[in-house]
Amino acid sequence: QVQLQESGPVLVKPSQTLSLTCTVSGGSVTAAPYYWIWIRQSPGKGLECLGAISWRGSIFYSPSLKSRTSISRDTSKNQVTLQLSSVTPEDTGNYYCNAAHAGLNYWGQGTQVTVSS
Repeated sequence: QVQLQESGPVLVKPSQTLSLTCTVSGGSVTAAPYYWIWIRQSPGKGLECLGAISWRGSIFYSPSLKSRTSISRDTSKNQVTLQLSSVTPEDTGNYYCNAAHAGLNYWGQGTQVTVSS
Protein backbone atom coordinates (compact mmCIF):
# COMPACT_ATOMS: atom_id res chain seq x y z
CA GLN A 1 0.00 0.00 0.00
CA VAL A 2 1.23 3.45 -0.87
CA GLN A 3 2.34 5.59 2.04
CA LEU A 4 3.02 9.29 1.86
CA GLN A 5 5.04 11.50 4.17
CA GLU A 6 5.14 15.26 3.88
CA SER A 7 8.12 17.24 5.12
CA GLY A 8 9.22 20.84 5.13
CA PRO A 9 9.46 23.94 7.28
CA VAL A 10 6.67 24.67 9.73
CA LEU A 11 7.23 28.43 9.66
CA VAL A 12 7.72 30.57 6.57
CA LYS A 13 8.03 34.33 6.41
CA PRO A 14 5.77 36.42 4.17
CA SER A 15 7.03 36.88 0.60
CA GLN A 16 9.25 33.79 0.86
CA THR A 17 8.81 30.53 -1.01
CA LEU A 18 7.28 27.54 0.73
CA SER A 19 8.88 24.23 -0.23
CA LEU A 20 7.40 20.88 0.76
CA THR A 21 8.42 17.35 -0.10
CA CYS A 22 6.26 14.25 -0.29
CA THR A 23 8.21 11.04 0.09
CA VAL A 24 6.45 8.02 -1.38
CA SER A 25 6.90 4.47 -0.14
CA GLY A 26 5.17 1.26 -1.15
CA GLY A 27 4.95 2.47 -4.73
CA SER A 28 6.69 4.45 -7.42
CA VAL A 29 5.95 8.00 -8.54
CA THR A 30 6.22 6.68 -12.10
CA ALA A 31 3.75 3.82 -11.60
CA ALA A 32 0.66 4.02 -13.78
CA PRO A 33 -1.86 5.40 -13.38
CA TYR A 34 -1.07 7.45 -10.29
CA TYR A 35 -1.68 11.15 -9.78
CA TRP A 36 0.26 12.82 -6.99
CA ILE A 37 -1.73 15.73 -5.64
CA TRP A 38 -1.04 18.60 -3.27
CA ILE A 39 -4.00 19.73 -1.17
CA ARG A 40 -4.25 22.20 1.64
CA GLN A 41 -6.75 23.27 4.24
CA SER A 42 -6.51 26.76 5.64
CA PRO A 43 -8.17 27.78 8.90
CA GLY A 44 -11.91 28.11 8.45
CA LYS A 45 -11.78 26.91 4.87
CA GLY A 46 -12.36 23.68 3.04
CA LEU A 47 -9.90 21.53 1.18
CA GLU A 48 -8.16 23.23 -1.72
CA CYS A 49 -6.26 21.47 -4.47
CA LEU A 50 -3.05 23.23 -5.44
CA GLY A 51 -2.09 20.95 -8.28
CA ALA A 52 -0.91 17.51 -9.31
CA ILE A 53 1.69 15.61 -11.25
CA SER A 54 0.91 12.41 -13.08
CA TRP A 55 2.93 9.21 -13.35
CA ARG A 56 3.97 10.45 -16.79
CA GLY A 57 5.19 13.75 -15.42
CA SER A 58 2.28 15.86 -16.68
CA ILE A 59 1.59 18.73 -14.33
CA PHE A 60 -1.69 20.41 -13.52
CA TYR A 61 -2.20 23.56 -11.45
CA SER A 62 -5.14 25.18 -9.79
CA PRO A 63 -5.97 28.25 -11.91
CA SER A 64 -6.19 30.46 -8.86
CA LEU A 65 -2.67 29.55 -7.68
CA LYS A 66 -0.96 28.73 -10.95
CA SER A 67 1.18 31.86 -10.99
CA ARG A 68 2.74 30.98 -7.62
CA THR A 69 2.85 27.17 -7.71
CA SER A 70 5.46 24.75 -8.96
CA ILE A 71 5.18 20.97 -8.68
CA SER A 72 7.96 18.60 -9.62
CA ARG A 73 9.24 15.12 -8.89
CA ASP A 74 12.52 13.37 -8.24
CA THR A 75 12.20 9.84 -9.52
CA SER A 76 15.55 8.79 -8.04
CA LYS A 77 14.30 9.70 -4.57
CA ASN A 78 10.66 8.77 -5.22
CA GLN A 79 9.55 12.21 -4.11
CA VAL A 80 7.14 14.88 -5.23
CA THR A 81 7.76 18.50 -4.34
CA LEU A 82 5.64 21.59 -3.99
CA GLN A 83 6.85 25.15 -4.14
CA LEU A 84 4.55 28.06 -3.41
CA SER A 85 6.09 31.47 -3.91
CA SER A 86 5.31 34.90 -2.47
CA VAL A 87 3.43 33.43 0.46
CA THR A 88 1.17 35.49 2.69
CA PRO A 89 -0.51 34.65 6.00
CA GLU A 90 -3.48 33.41 3.94
CA ASP A 91 -1.29 30.50 2.84
CA THR A 92 -1.19 29.23 6.41
CA GLY A 93 -2.72 25.79 6.76
CA ASN A 94 -2.29 22.06 6.70
CA TYR A 95 -0.67 20.80 3.51
CA TYR A 96 -1.32 17.26 2.36
CA CYS A 97 0.15 14.96 -0.21
CA ASN A 98 -2.46 12.73 -1.84
CA ALA A 99 -2.19 9.84 -4.27
CA ALA A 100 -5.10 9.07 -6.56
CA HIS A 101 -5.16 5.66 -8.18
CA ALA A 102 -7.94 3.51 -9.62
CA GLY A 103 -10.66 5.29 -7.69
CA LEU A 104 -8.75 5.23 -4.42
CA ASN A 105 -7.06 8.03 -2.55
CA TYR A 106 -4.13 7.74 -0.21
CA TRP A 107 -3.33 10.56 2.17
CA GLY A 108 -0.24 11.65 4.00
CA GLN A 109 -0.57 12.85 7.58
CA GLY A 110 -0.17 16.41 6.46
CA THR A 111 2.15 19.11 7.65
CA GLN A 112 1.16 22.36 9.32
CA VAL A 113 2.66 25.46 7.76
CA THR A 114 2.40 28.89 9.29
CA VAL A 115 3.23 32.04 7.35
CA SER A 116 4.27 34.73 9.79
CA SER A 117 7.01 37.24 10.32
